Amino acid sequence: MEMGLAHLWSQMSILPRSVVIILLLMSIWSLYVTIERMLVYRKAKKQSLQFAKQAAMLFAQDRAQEALDLARKQKWSHLARVTQAGLIQFDFEKTQTASAGHDSVEAAKRAIERETLITYSDLKKGVASLATIATTAPFIGLFGTVIGIVNAFSGMAQTGSGGIAAVSAGIAEALVTTAIGIGVAIPAAWMFNHFQGVLERFQVEMSNSASELVDFFIKKQAGTQSVRQQDAAVRRVRAE
Repeated sequence: MEMGLAHLWSQMSILPRSVVIILLLMSIWSLYVTIERMLVYRKAKKQSLQFAKQAAMLFAQDRAQEALDLARKQKWSHLARVTQAGLIQFDFEKTQTASAGHDSVEAAKRAIERETLITYSDLKKGVASLATIATTAPFIGLFGTVIGIVNAFSGMAQTGSGGIAAVSAGIAEALVTTAIGIGVAIPAAWMFNHFQGVLERFQVEMSNSASELVDFFIKKQAGTQSVRQQDAAVRRVRAE
């Protein structure tokens, strides 16, 4: 088989060889994206599981600052990134004297939404190229096949010989590019669909985390307002 492929390669013209080289480069890129994204998603999943367990305990104990410190350490966690953005914005809004409680929560919510979009975009890097490879590789291979068949029949016309034996080698050479194109496209399509499922799960996790974080901010702000009202009432009583 190796000798057969080597023979076919030696018989190819420049254009079919260029098609094969392009397909091989697409295959290498597809393999790189697959390995790189799998490592990134593995880290994101692992750190997010750890962060979710610890952060839930910290928020239940009203230890938001410790949760923020924890989020800053989990750089690969998508949940940590969303939580960190919300906590930082909420703390910033609380320091502004002109900000009302409702505005603080809304500002934190908008920060969470922005960070969710940014994080999702970062997680999605390179995945779209797999879809491009899956859809274009067979057509690139078919292009090489068409060129190879044209060359085969052109050679037959020039030599004046006929029959299947005269064109069989040329057709075999041409069909190699189609086979390579399909071989490149199938793994790319599989991995694209797999990564799409992973990304959808990450997006759901970030949405759930954002919703829980906003609920925490609302309760936190309600408690702060209650304390302020009690302090104001005490001051009025003392003034009287």
